[in-house]
Amino acid sequence: MKKSSLTHRVFDLYYEGFRDMRLGRTLWAIILIKLFIIFAVLKVFFFPNFLKEHANGDEAGYVATQILNQ
Repeated sequence: MKKSSLTHRVFDLYYEGFRDMRLGRTLWAIILIKLFIIFAVLKVFFFPNFLKEHANGDEAGYVATQILNQ
């Protein structure tokens, strides 16, 4: 019995495509490495936790005072 539902055909299309590609695996690996670098490494160095440094444990109170003072 052959499954011919739309979801099965779409899944089969992507499954066969990713299984048979050779260069694409390398490109996907490069993309994943770049995303890791962007979100993990650069966040640590260029986006410090401003709220943690300035709130002294009362983040909600600090945000409320900053909003009301503006």
